[in-house]
Amino acid sequence: MALLNGRIIQSISGFYFVEAADAVFECKAKGSFRKKNITPLVGDNVIIETADEKGTVTEILDRKNSLVRPPVANIDILFIVASVDDPRPNLYVIDKLTAFANYHGIEPIIVFSKSDLADAGCFLDIYNKSGMKVICCSSEKNEGIDSIRELITGKVCAFTGNSGVGKSSILNAISPELELPTASISSKLGRGKHTTRIVSLYKLCGGYVADTPGFSSIDLELSTERIYKDELPDCFPEFRTFTDGCKFSLSCSHVTDKGCAVLEAVKNGEIAKERHESYVRMYNEVKNFKKWEE
Repeated sequence: MALLNGRIIQSISGFYFVEAADAVFECKAKGSFRKKNITPLVGDNVIIETADEKGTVTEILDRKNSLVRPPVANIDILFIVASVDDPRPNLYVIDKLTAFANYHGIEPIIVFSKSDLADAGCFLDIYNKSGMKVICCSSEKNEGIDSIRELITGKVCAFTGNSGVGKSSILNAISPELELPTASISSKLGRGKHTTRIVSLYKLCGGYVADTPGFSSIDLELSTERIYKDELPDCFPEFRTFTDGCKFSLSCSHVTDKGCAVLEAVKNGEIAKERHESYVRMYNEVKNFKKWEE
């Protein structure tokens, strides 16, 4: 028996495939995890006890973050892909995903794809004020691809975006050997029609990319992923400079309050009005939820 440090790269029906010591071990979880209601997740850094090519997950190391839907841990970056045109981007969906990522300690990076089809300037004006990274790319012209490739290096990443925005095209441009069929699900990545519940990490550009269904259907109203109203302002990084300047800083909702420095920043163009409109919409969705009622 040997003890090894590793990372769970795939989970299938109670089996955990752990990359450790330049090999992949098929593992079961230690029985005590179930008694403690603990479930290992893809992305977990773990200690395994091994014999030949099989092993047991004996310890889950501290997590940077963990998600319920999709079930994955230790994501560093969420690439939020929206096409400049065909289809046009839904800013509210983008803002909801960036809020979700910020809430979970994941860096959101917004990627405007198909920049060869239309000018992305109006979207850059909105998101450059947010303090979040924004990339314009075109897989057709190979523009912006190197920037994405560099950001993946050394990180655990995931890509999300509605169908047709060019996620597969971007990944093909980053690593042509993937040969992902565009506008369809790739069985090469474990996403055939019978395996949509499988979550996997695959190596790419010196990092990992999570192949995981679920990121495109995140809903703040789900109790498992809910962001409460007092937590929501922190999910908008551009608000942070101004929240302390609110007249009633501890109770200000940043929606209609008099003396709100955030509203003043929106009026002065320091915060994009589109971002604030998304914030107000999210706030109204969750304002009546209370933690103590859960």
